[in-house]
Amino acid sequence: MSGKLQEVVQKQQEQKNAPVETEENEILQLVGFVVGEEEFAIPILTIQEIIKPIEYTRVPRTPSFVLGVFNLRGSVIPLIDLRMKFGVPANKSEDMRYIVLKDGDEIAGFVIDRLNQALRINKSQIDPAPETTTQEKSLIDGVGKQNDKIITILRVSKLLERDF
Repeated sequence: MSGKLQEVVQKQQEQKNAPVETEENEILQLVGFVVGEEEFAIPILTIQEIIKPIEYTRVPRTPSFVLGVFNLRGSVIPLIDLRMKFGVPANKSEDMRYIVLKDGDEIAGFVIDRLNQALRINKSQIDPAPETTTQEKSLIDGVGKQNDKIITILRVSKLLERDF
């Protein structure tokens, strides 16, 4: 058997003997952030970038939570204030950031009070969205439990939906 063929056979054997990835040991990588007093998280792969607040231009006849648009390296991106969208009083601080999310062709920036941390949560530690919300319309994808904290995991596709 040639060396290359032997390598392939050996890799196949290793894969066959490797533990099967099940949902029980599957890890979800998230980024946590705070809006008001609540902690939220979103999948890390949906984040295009996180920036300090920059100047934006107000767009007339949009809901109050749509602050306007801003220019990010030649792209005009809508800016949505999650505090206003979630009904939390606005609070300016040095920790405030814009988190730019992307899902397919949809992209938008969201105002958050502060970044928290990168999180790794086992999928078995995530419960579905509470039954008080309509699953298809809910911004909540699930509720993660980590140590003594509960973290609301947001559905990025719903955040990016243009309902204005």
